[in-house]
Amino acid sequence: MRRRRFCRRSHLKKRNERVWKDMKRVLCGAAIVFGSLASVLLWPGFGCAEGPVLILEEFKAKEADGFPSAWEHENQRSQSKGRDAYKVQSENGVNFLSAKDAGQRIKKKKIEWDPKAYPVLTWRWRLVKAPTGTEPLAAIYASLDTDLLFIPVFTKYVWSATKPEGTLTEGGMFSGSEIVVQSGTNELGQWFEERVNVYEDFKRIHRHEPAAKAWGISIISSSGVEIDFGPMTALPAK
Repeated sequence: MRRRRFCRRSHLKKRNERVWKDMKRVLCGAAIVFGSLASVLLWPGFGCAEGPVLILEEFKAKEADGFPSAWEHENQRSQSKGRDAYKVQSENGVNFLSAKDAGQRIKKKKIEWDPKAYPVLTWRWRLVKAPTGTEPLAAIYASLDTDLLFIPVFTKYVWSATKPEGTLTEGGMFSGSEIVVQSGTNELGQWFEERVNVYEDFKRIHRHEPAAKAWGISIISSSGVEIDFGPMTALPAK
């Protein structure tokens, strides 16, 4: 009788664990759709991520005009347009970066990030407006090293209007390789979460180990496009 009760308790425990894991998956998915839940799911013991999380950017700090603090313009000749295009905003208590008709890239260099220890880059983004014929719509650049001229060596993760997810375009002498991680323009206003192993992608594409500390990350939104970028984090590999 005791053995039977023990087996039953063990069965119930395993069933409850499965229910809890299923609940977490549902709520984590809801957090992607309803951004206001994201901060709740980052509480200890109730996170979507397994293991430690390295926060690269939360878009909490901004300058007087709304431009994100600690970010720089890639093109110093058009700073005024960039400052007008990129603004930190808040919705239901969750901060994000809004990009409207930017057409240029901004970068963040001063981050403490070991891509070998934290190889998985995650972020959320939401397409708001996409003019016909624009390609690509937006991208995240993960720059894990520099070349002999101290130019960042990066992999570009793209939201494409037409190319299928998983498409890899090899870079040239003056352009980096790009990987399509999101495709299409039908689901406007919908948050999507991306998870990419930037360390493995870097080794596969560039055929060498990255630097011990990543150079930084960059963001670009194409002209005429309106898109929002959520927090960016790095995770250990499972």
